[in-house]
Amino acid sequence: MTATSSNSKSPTSSTTTKKSVLKKLTPGISEDVILELSREINSMLSFAVYNGITVNTEVNSLIQNSNVDDLINAHNLLCKNVAPATPKSIRFTKKLNQESDGKSIFNKLPLLRNLILLALFFLIAYIATGMTTEVNNDSLDKGMMNNSGVPLLLNVVYLGSVAGLGVLFYLLKDVSTSLKNGSLIPENAISYLSQIILGIIAGLIMSEIIAFYTSDPQKINLFNKSVLALIGGFSSDAIFSILQGIINRIKNIFLTPNPSN
Repeated sequence: MTATSSNSKSPTSSTTTKKSVLKKLTPGISEDVILELSREINSMLSFAVYNGITVNTEVNSLIQNSNVDDLINAHNLLCKNVAPATPKSIRFTKKLNQESDGKSIFNKLPLLRNLILLALFFLIAYIATGMTTEVNNDSLDKGMMNNSGVPLLLNVVYLGSVAGLGVLFYLLKDVSTSLKNGSLIPENAISYLSQIILGIIAGLIMSEIIAFYTSDPQKINLFNKSVLALIGGFSSDAIFSILQGIINRIKNIFLTPNPSN
């Protein structure tokens, strides 16, 4: 009798297993995605209420229905309300506040600490090279082509430090704005590093290659070179866009479009 009952139950259990497998394989939005939508909606609502951001009243009825389409519509509305913050940046900011209770702002946000340390480094390099006798109006007027040895190195370090101060001036302002708006994300640390390198390169390009020479060489002085390096570092994105535009125009001259078939 025991063997017979166990054999009679096995087809039922196998059928149940097949149904569960088929249910898992059924295409559509998974429960995890729906739960993630609900979490992000609650997170954005909490962020909006805490920061006094106006929220569309339509969100309330959409959330109460708990329909997937309604949840997506509510998510889209809230993303517009809390912009430029995003669910990712809100979660990151909340995590920083929860895990860094009692810590200073430098320990709470290593990105800000690293940017300030880099700014101090460039400031020290700027002062140290500016105090040397090799960095003066005449040596900067000569540029890279007519300089050599230690004077060339000191002049390049001087201009690079000015460009570095320019880009860090921009990045520190951008970080403070992102913290205020709640739009800071972990990937900013990588993008800021690339912006610093691009800023130094852009500053050197502006001061040494795209320098605004006048008819009188004596008018090219320390102030002009420093300002160009500072502008190049601060507006590295603009310099990149300008150079990219020049390259695109050159490509359009030499490359002809393929004739349509």
